[in-house]
Amino acid sequence: MKITVAGLGPGDINYMLPVVKHALQKADVVIGYDYYFQFGASLFKADAELISMPLGKEEARAHKAIEKAKEDKYVVVIGSGDASIYAMAAIVYEVVSKENHTDIELETLPGVSAFLAAGSKLGAPLGHDFCCISLSDLMTPWKKIEQRIKAAAMGDFVTSLYNPKSQKRHWQLGRLQKIFLSERSPDTPVAIIRHVTRPEEALKITTLGEFNPEDVDMFCLVMIGNSQTYRFKDYLITPRGYLNRKPHTGKEIQQESFRIVTEHITDLPFSIADKWAMTRVIHTTGILEDFNHYSATPKAIENWHHHLKNGGEIVTDVTMVKAGITKAFTAEYGNQIHCLLNDEDAQELAESENITRSQAGIRKAIEKYPNALYVVGNAPTALFEIVEQLRDNASFKPVGIVGVPVGFVNVLESKEQLSQIKNTDWVIIEGNRGGSNVAAAIVNAAFTLPEASTYFKS
Repeated sequence: MKITVAGLGPGDINYMLPVVKHALQKADVVIGYDYYFQFGASLFKADAELISMPLGKEEARAHKAIEKAKEDKYVVVIGSGDASIYAMAAIVYEVVSKENHTDIELETLPGVSAFLAAGSKLGAPLGHDFCCISLSDLMTPWKKIEQRIKAAAMGDFVTSLYNPKSQKRHWQLGRLQKIFLSERSPDTPVAIIRHVTRPEEALKITTLGEFNPEDVDMFCLVMIGNSQTYRFKDYLITPRGYLNRKPHTGKEIQQESFRIVTEHITDLPFSIADKWAMTRVIHTTGILEDFNHYSATPKAIENWHHHLKNGGEIVTDVTMVKAGITKAFTAEYGNQIHCLLNDEDAQELAESENITRSQAGIRKAIEKYPNALYVVGNAPTALFEIVEQLRDNASFKPVGIVGVPVGFVNVLESKEQLSQIKNTDWVIIEGNRGGSNVAAAIVNAAFTLPEASTYFKS
């Protein structure tokens, strides 16, 4: 005892799958809506019993299929398109399972659904995520259908509409149009495909804004594109993304990250140089709102760029800042980075003066490299030392100070003191934020300042 539920395809027999044709040729009994028999008439056995039932008798068809299968006949239940998409498979399987006919073998044979045939006629509208929605509320409450319509519109799915309209269901399609227009551009392509693959086939392409529900009847399928779908001649194309693949090399990932950040801050009232420094900082921290904490003297990044590209020296408070400055940049320009934190004489000074090693290292560096770019990413005591020397040591003339120590003790005070300095350039990340990686990012921004023009318009 066996029941096969088979999809005949959209109409043209050339669209019917061979496995379905074979089943029809073997069937003892064929059951379906009378309109569908014409599409497989040439394949039925001469003695096959053909049982037609009108629309609305789907459950009766399922019961009749069970009855005939119990007579040990091979039964094929037919439907248009695919048997499992808005078709007879669901009701046949449901009735058999609910009545527990465990002795009946079930089989579903696929067919070319109308939305697939329509997609082929249109070229490539189904190139990305899509969904199908039936607008028939005979068995599904309209509230549930509208919920799904809203989800499809918001989710940017290419959407195919089955049962879009009938004489009694004339308003639902217009309601769907309003919902989609609240989420999609009125220029979104829409196609109306009537009697797809059949001799009377007709196809119309319009837009969501210009779409007229009066052009649709019960023989139509409507397909709405997503936000990327576009028209080319009489085709619709929904790109999959092959020509816009995701970045995968380190350089591509960095460039895409910069693009995302610069797009977020492009309209801020800062110089391109400062926005480029912000970009590098945000790229390091991953926090788009970190631009709110950036503060700098005018032209600081520009001045430091000239210093660095001319081989200028850099002094850091800790080795982690030194490690974060890109070696390729320092190699290109011949820069030397000095961190005296672990030098023996700095350690001796720290012990004798009862100061931190970072502070001692900075004091020693000032003696040796008074014109360097000073970069503090960890120790507020190092920043205190720099500010004090700037006030009291006339020979200390650094090209600038990156003051971004991080933490909760003396951090705010050290940054505030630096912000009041008038005789050198500085950059501060206000508040408790900062760190070695942020300090290095600001130096790397100065090194790469010409790249800013790639992302910001002057």
